[in-house]
Amino acid sequence: MKEIIVNEDILITSKTDLKGNIIYANDDFLKYAGYSMKEVLYKPHNIVRHPDMPKAVFKLLWEYIKNKNEIFAFVKNKTKSGDYYWVFANITVSLNEKGEAINCYSVRRAPNKDALKTISELYKNLVECEQKDGLQASYKKLQDFIASYNISYNQLIFELQGLK
Repeated sequence: MKEIIVNEDILITSKTDLKGNIIYANDDFLKYAGYSMKEVLYKPHNIVRHPDMPKAVFKLLWEYIKNKNEIFAFVKNKTKSGDYYWVFANITVSLNEKGEAINCYSVRRAPNKDALKTISELYKNLVECEQKDGLQASYKKLQDFIASYNISYNQLIFELQGLK
């Protein structure tokens, strides 16, 4: 499987319902994922989840979403043909006028290539931990990794992306 490099000027966007089903995808999403709108609409967003992605990262992501917090992450996605592409993702929760979560909106762009060395190694270790000791052990390992930097998760991801 080959890596597809996301162009610097691309913004891959999608919107999901609160169960993670795709309710909107832009042309860049469809182009990089290799699907048609008909193939992804109302389907689980994990249709593009690469098996190298640790479940612990998505557990953290859903905790942020449930608390209506914005989150950033490096995500390795798989295409319909089995190739893959890395993105730097930002996920926000859309609220109605009562402050209730109604859906999630994600914008993804090209990741900092230097960050992917650190992230790839972390994700590899987390997946191995999940296979050997389970999700909770992997999640603790992720929390320990974040704590080792003495900053919040989003701050760490921002710094790895080269943003301040």
